[in-house]
Amino acid sequence: MAEIIFQNKDDAEKFHHHLLKVLKLTSENEKILLHEDRHILKIMENKLTHDCLNHIRKAFYDFVIEVKRDDWFKGILAENYYFQDPEEQGHVMEIIYSILEGERKDLEIFLEKTSQEQRIKEAIDQVFQDNISLSFDSFIKFRLRPYLLDLESYVKISIDEYKMEQEYQIFVQTLREFLQERTPKMEILHLLLDEEIIFYNENSEEIKRGELIKMIDRKLLSNHPVYVDSASIAPLLSIAPTTIFLYTKNPDEALVRTISNIFEERVRVLPFHHFYDQFQCMNWENSSDPFENGQ
Repeated sequence: MAEIIFQNKDDAEKFHHHLLKVLKLTSENEKILLHEDRHILKIMENKLTHDCLNHIRKAFYDFVIEVKRDDWFKGILAENYYFQDPEEQGHVMEIIYSILEGERKDLEIFLEKTSQEQRIKEAIDQVFQDNISLSFDSFIKFRLRPYLLDLESYVKISIDEYKMEQEYQIFVQTLREFLQERTPKMEILHLLLDEEIIFYNENSEEIKRGELIKMIDRKLLSNHPVYVDSASIAPLLSIAPTTIFLYTKNPDEALVRTISNIFEERVRVLPFHHFYDQFQCMNWENSSDPFENGQ
């Protein structure tokens, strides 16, 4: 027989439902019951088979990793960082899971490399023997403390990222509003983004750095000294071109995303080599036709 005691009724019912699902049983099954005000789950088998024990062990592990992890993340958000709003919690949770799923390598580097999942499995193996009798809450408190501390690290990093993203959105919106009030100084601007950013006019003639500096609206730098890059964003906003052709080797680069977010439909992101293809075409078109001169 197996007995798992829960302090929380909701936890008991969630695990009961989860276990029935794993074992493919109905809630009316008499071998797995919730007793005493639905706080104690009992598996009514005189002797648990090896297969049955493995199913229960796996169900318990999945319950901790998949079901309770969400509860713990939300609890840390609400109790430790006062994120009570469900929408805000949802945004932070999206960042957390993007890290867990390996989509945010830039944030992973700030987290200590651990193998908590393996430790959880080992801890479960120690308590899940032939006859199981354990307190779920004591198990979590004493055996999974390092894991819970890990979860708090994920929350802290994700909150910092969420706040930065909020600031970034405000920054982008402010610059969009600034852009709407500008009269374009050029219809077409070409940007070549390599190790540095180079500006070209519609004739593919390079606009020198000194000329760009003269074009910059000083209000931009005084109002947004931290966020506005004087080498790229400030001259772009000051020129306010109708169309920007941006040539890059990496369309996912942060500067490319920022320019696209600010200038929106004005931007066309193109492969890096397209600039040189276009430049050669323009040189060919501007050169005299040798056959016209009888050559």
